[in-house]
Amino acid sequence: MTEVEKTTTAAAAAAAPAGAGVPTTTAAGELGNLRNLRQGRPLVVAIDGPSGSGKSSVSQEVARRLGLAYLDTGAMYRALTWFCVSTGIELENAIDVEAAARALVLEQNTGPDHEFVRVDGADVTAEIREPAISSAVSAVATTLGARRELVRRQQEVIVRVGRRIVVEGRDITTVVAPNAEVRLLLTASAEARLARRGIQLGGTQSREQLASQVLARDAKDSTVVEFQRAADGVVTVDSSVMDFEQTVTAVLHVVLDTITGKHNLG
Repeated sequence: MTEVEKTTTAAAAAAAPAGAGVPTTTAAGELGNLRNLRQGRPLVVAIDGPSGSGKSSVSQEVARRLGLAYLDTGAMYRALTWFCVSTGIELENAIDVEAAARALVLEQNTGPDHEFVRVDGADVTAEIREPAISSAVSAVATTLGARRELVRRQQEVIVRVGRRIVVEGRDITTVVAPNAEVRLLLTASAEARLARRGIQLGGTQSREQLASQVLARDAKDSTVVEFQRAADGVVTVDSSVMDFEQTVTAVLHVVLDTITGKHNLG
């Protein structure tokens, strides 16, 4: 996961009023060892959110601290996009893209400490993060037949790891794992999300280019799935003025509060 997702803008942090919902202690110091939480019982943490909200790196760290498996569902869509592009499949051809989704031979690690993605045995972990794939992935993600197939695979992963996993993406709380023990939306302001993506790309992109990559992609994906507003029973965490550690702490608090009944929204 990228270091940018562990960063919030200094300007946003400085603008935050005192006590603006930002935890003042670290997860490690305040929450202690959570690796035995609900030991022997299911604990699925479903996290949705838009691009640049920090959901990938935060979800990975939450999984690490809870001793859970971790699934980046976005990597599955990227892997399918890479497969289509590399084999010459037209992304606008919904029938061919759906067929590619069913044929995709995909291996993906579910441990939070190491990421790998393989397609037909080839390591594509780095390739699926390239700008060319980032700009094309929405075409695949909005193909409903392909989406159904990948959702089916995601649900199989949840079962395979004994329903003890953090799963993050765009339709996790409503479609992939609507019955998860913990469901939350991790969001952030447009300015914060653009700033984080700009840092990730080393300042090489203009604001207009960043907006195309982040906001326009979210707008296109939202035509087939709602991931920018919390569904009923889903807790919202806004990371706009939080740094990485504060966001992890906030998410862990949601997990604990939900398990202990303090968030009884459903």
